Amino acid sequence: MLDADFFRRWMTATAASVDREAERLTALDSPIGDADHGSNLQRGFTAVAATLEEETPDTPGAVLTLAGRRLISTVGGASGPLYGTLLRRTGKALGDAGEVSEEQLAEALRAGVEAVMTLGGAAPGDKTMIDTLVPAVDALGTGFAAARTAAEQAALATTPLQARKGRASYLGERSIGHQDPGATSAALLIAALAEVSGE
Repeated sequence: MLDADFFRRWMTATAASVDREAERLTALDSPIGDADHGSNLQRGFTAVAATLEEETPDTPGAVLTLAGRRLISTVGGASGPLYGTLLRRTGKALGDAGEVSEEQLAEALRAGVEAVMTLGGAAPGDKTMIDTLVPAVDALGTGFAAARTAAEQAALATTPLQARKGRASYLGERSIGHQDPGATSAALLIAALAEVSGE
């Protein structure tokens, strides 16, 4: 079973990973976006980690809801609302339980992903974070390591796609050949989950 401390460690590990990879995320964003994805997420998840040091939510759902609220309030562009919605909706789906199972987390994350799809209007194949999150959640039933592998492969698989949503979609065919930064940062989120699980 996964408790509030597990979820705090997940968010802290994500913040550390985003911090390490911020320059790469921005480099991926430069040719097809506003060249700010890495710096925006770095600012947001640094704020999340700081908030979770000051406040100690006592349920998994409360940890994610707080993290989501902080992202929305500190990150500009599309990534703040999208990641914030993902975490808040996942937290809401987990409810007030003091501990949750891996299966409950997978179900809650699926609800979070569906909320992001509704907010952004994106579907699998549109070259967005959804391309990573859907296969990762599907694989989560097999385990955290399987979810990480699925996420990393899916992020790479966005390279040959033409963007149909987001800033990159304005480029049309010129978006082909670039790995999507949102799909890449989503893979970091799932990799951090696997890391704290020990898988």
